[in-house]
Amino acid sequence: MPQNIHEVLHRVFGFPDFLGQQEAVIEHTVAGGDSLVLMPTGGGKSLCYQIPAIVRDGVGVVVSPLIALMRDQVEGLRQTGVRAACLNSTLSYQEVLEVESAVQNGRLDLLYVAPERLFGERTLELLARTRLALFAIDEAHCVSQWGHDFRPEYLQLSALREHFPDIPRIALTATADEPTRREIVHRLGLTRAPQFVSGFDRPNIRYAVVPKNRARQQFQRFLEEHHRGSAGIVYCLSRRRVDDTAEWLRGTGVDALPYHAGLGAEVRRRNQDRFQREDGVVIVATIAFGMGIDKPDVRFVAHLDLPKSIEAYYQETGRAGRDGEPADAWMVYGLQEVVTLRQMVEGSSAGDQRKRLEVRKLDAMLGYCELTTCRRQTLLAYFGETLPERCGNCDNCLTPVASWDATEASQKALSCVYRTGQRFGAGYLTDVLRGLGNERIRSFGHDQLPTHGVGADIDPYRWRSVFRQLVARGLLSVDMEGYGSLRLTEASWPVLRGEEEVLMRQDVRPARAKAGRKPKEPLPPPDPATWDESLWEALRTRRTELAKAQSVPPYVIFHDSTLREMVHHRPHTLEEFARLSGVGETKLSRYGDEFLEVIGEHPG
Repeated sequence: MPQNIHEVLHRVFGFPDFLGQQEAVIEHTVAGGDSLVLMPTGGGKSLCYQIPAIVRDGVGVVVSPLIALMRDQVEGLRQTGVRAACLNSTLSYQEVLEVESAVQNGRLDLLYVAPERLFGERTLELLARTRLALFAIDEAHCVSQWGHDFRPEYLQLSALREHFPDIPRIALTATADEPTRREIVHRLGLTRAPQFVSGFDRPNIRYAVVPKNRARQQFQRFLEEHHRGSAGIVYCLSRRRVDDTAEWLRGTGVDALPYHAGLGAEVRRRNQDRFQREDGVVIVATIAFGMGIDKPDVRFVAHLDLPKSIEAYYQETGRAGRDGEPADAWMVYGLQEVVTLRQMVEGSSAGDQRKRLEVRKLDAMLGYCELTTCRRQTLLAYFGETLPERCGNCDNCLTPVASWDATEASQKALSCVYRTGQRFGAGYLTDVLRGLGNERIRSFGHDQLPTHGVGADIDPYRWRSVFRQLVARGLLSVDMEGYGSLRLTEASWPVLRGEEEVLMRQDVRPARAKAGRKPKEPLPPPDPATWDESLWEALRTRRTELAKAQSVPPYVIFHDSTLREMVHHRPHTLEEFARLSGVGETKLSRYGDEFLEVIGEHPG
């Protein structure tokens, strides 16, 4: 096995150069140092422990939270010729014995385990008599109770230092704000370890947030215009919403599958496998889906309901465009899910300190949604990073948002909340402001209020926007003990007294989706002069055939980016083929002739 990290990078993984801080992290780990590594999804975190595990003596133990993630990573490593295996509940007893024998006899470079399996007596005894290269703790934000995906079993990992004091530990995550970082360092005993923090920016992802107004029709228009036939993930707040949305999408011709904790384990596994291994599948899911998803060609992540925090939003949207190609993070949101999420927080069994933290995180998410400035600048600033210029690749940069003086409208809305007793939601208040005289309004006598009808000149869509933005700015609060009714806050009174003006984003009512609209190409060829669509499809077909024969996802054979290089460069010899990014020594031997044959059948 080669011992030089540059040689391993090229020969094994087929990459010409390291990215960002990869080289510094790898050199530090090879030298035996502990570290905390923060890199954006798709930034190459895995190589930071895979290469040291290959170079150092012994086996590298990778703590991973999900069985499906372990399986995919092991399959990908084996394709490159790396000796990898996992220990989890899907293995038979005979398979467990074979893996344990390979570990003990030095026949593995990497072993993937779940935290609860790692601290089983049998596994600890096995590792105690084995030469170990390192411990890698993947998805390390799971160790923090203040993170967005707290996993109690990860707390056991604090014992690694006690059981194996001389083995280097590398903790890795794509998402951690400063409090979460401090918690990871404290829990894992990494106080003296350096932190390698790469930029959080994912410039290939386009961020967009639109006010919710017939969400399904809005999403359908988004798909038709940009991503019909693309792989994607759609997040919903509840299991019922997931099932209903997946069924609706299938009715529109989209190959959509549900995923949530209420489905049987076999159904979840089958649906995830189809998403990973087939092209153009859309998963509709709760947050139960997605951690560590390695699929590189996810072209969009859509949120049909509001995420609980910016950390969750960043982590979930980061599953798009891991291959570096253009991708979309698209979201619709409205006031109702703000009410629902705050009720969920209030109704949870968490302590008061945790509830206050979650409300602050939700408020930050609301503020992000209502921005009129560059979304990427605000997103990166949340994680302590500065982007000096507007990004030019978010909705607010591409289509600058107009603002309007909403002071008078805000005063009317706040007055209506007060005069109706602070007991009603935005829909009812809008009806009063618009001057409706239905039975419910008359029964409360609200048709006699001074605010009845004072907002007849503003349409319901605009009033929904006003109430939503008032909540987002803290000028109204949501009553958690009732049915989501709106209440005044201390910040309401200066506005009511005319001491403060209120400027709001001017939301534009979206147009209705047009039937039969021709979908746009989600990924136009970067250089049409060298592009051959028939060769591209033939290469994809051959890749799919090879993947099915081995029961692995197509991307572990080659990523789309490597196939694109084949189209543009048209190698004719194995030597030329070896120069393509992502073609290491093992893949060259296994697949070089196969793909050269396809290229030869399509002379340019």
